[in-house]
Amino acid sequence: MNEVLQTIARRRSVRQFEPRQIGDEELAAILEAGLQAPSGHDDQSWYFVAVQNRQRIDELSEGTKAGMRLAPVDWITNLGKAEKYHIFYQAPAVILVATRKDAVSPVADACAAIENMLLAAESLGVGSCWMGFVAFYFTDDESHRRFDIPDGYQVHYAVALGYKPEGLSLTPPQRKREKYYHVIK
Repeated sequence: MNEVLQTIARRRSVRQFEPRQIGDEELAAILEAGLQAPSGHDDQSWYFVAVQNRQRIDELSEGTKAGMRLAPVDWITNLGKAEKYHIFYQAPAVILVATRKDAVSPVADACAAIENMLLAAESLGVGSCWMGFVAFYFTDDESHRRFDIPDGYQVHYAVALGYKPEGLSLTPPQRKREKYYHVIK
């Protein structure tokens, strides 16, 4: 199996991180991988903000939980009320993923960029987790200004990044391949 396919097969969502910050070169490579993603009609609608400040990450976690407590879905509301729950699992770095509101396919553009970043992180030995709850924080212009998101952009997701703890074992999920695709020749 080639190296790319091995990286895809090995990547798992990581929800435990060492407290030490990831390196600047690794962060730059992960961000660059996001910029190399395809986008609808080559619109390149994404904008990324890398947050490495613990207080700002904690603020983002608490603000997201406050928004979750207002959700109409019980399990999301309850998770938002969980005092010890940290949205980013104490990751030392978080990348906010925004796209232009007027883009051709903004959510698809964000998702393609995130997958590139997740795979790049894995290839560099950095753990990652795709985070959707962060959208509960970014519901108005003020929340976007607090994190210097340009006007006309909407944050959709975040990616938590950090080194995996020594000895962390991540079990591959069982995939039901026969139920998810077929081939017509």
